[in-house]
Amino acid sequence: MPALGMNQDTGRLVQWLKREGETVTRGEPLMEVETDKATVEVEAPASGVLARVAALPGDDVPVGELVAVILAAGEADAAGGAVPASPLARRTARERGIDVAAVAGSGPGGAVKLADLPRATSSPAPPAESRIWATMARRTAESWATVPHFYLEREVDASRLQSWRAHATRTNAGCTVTDLLVRLVAACLGRHPLVNGRWGGEGRVAADEIAIGIAVAVDDGLLVPVVRAADRLSLAEVSARRADLVERARAGRLRPDDLEGATFTISNLGMYAVDTFHAIVDRPQAAILAVGRIADRVAATDGGPRVRPSVHLSLSCDHRAVDGARAAAFLTDLGDLVEEPAALL
Repeated sequence: MPALGMNQDTGRLVQWLKREGETVTRGEPLMEVETDKATVEVEAPASGVLARVAALPGDDVPVGELVAVILAAGEADAAGGAVPASPLARRTARERGIDVAAVAGSGPGGAVKLADLPRATSSPAPPAESRIWATMARRTAESWATVPHFYLEREVDASRLQSWRAHATRTNAGCTVTDLLVRLVAACLGRHPLVNGRWGGEGRVAADEIAIGIAVAVDDGLLVPVVRAADRLSLAEVSARRADLVERARAGRLRPDDLEGATFTISNLGMYAVDTFHAIVDRPQAAILAVGRIADRVAATDGGPRVRPSVHLSLSCDHRAVDGARAAAFLTDLGDLVEEPAALL
């Protein structure tokens, strides 16, 4: 089992992409492994024949432990002799605490089949949550319990933001409000480095780049892929990068480095009927921006009421890393940019 990320102790085998006995070529996809952050295709480290498959789909395998052997052409497996059993029988036996070596198999060559196993005497345990969901649950609970949160909110006129998007989609049909916000937030973070920093073990730590995480909902949890060097990218580059990350996140094809190094996070629920919400800071980042839907609302303008499109921005902060005044200055600048994006040029 390879190490696919920092601080990884185990990997969960999702599936083999080759069967035992098949020829494999160095560099071709061999298996899918789920880590705490993503599902990753692992390439074959050598060419030969896949043999002695020791891990089955669903197994949590410590890093460095044998999962299979690749035999060179003409090479014999010197460590044969394992009890033959179907993958389903082997997994079920493990779940029931049964030693397959003690079961008489009725399959070819004495292989143990599911029907050969003693019947379960109790209801099977419910399936475990995915590692992604479990990691999300652990991280949010730890952040909520240890980070002294405070929140700032601002409702801003989104008229110019909508106009900007309409103009951008003439040449980039896939451009989203999130793409525009990444550009605006990146510009503001450059002026407010404390909001772009983090809380370390010895105090506040300045980040050496602006890397914006984008919260993406997937089937089994929440992932936050990262747009790196966001302050140095054009809108078209941000849009292409975001689209690629979201597509691969939902297909389970993110790489570990796609999920590491964020200095600030944007969580946009504007595609739902949500006006405003408070997000939980993703440690060790200093802040996270929660964005609601753009909707027509009544606002006081020139002494009278006027209907205009507006959006609620909510900034959640770690009070250890940034204080209220500096966070407020950031949100003020960001709101002003949303209302007048031309100031970015």
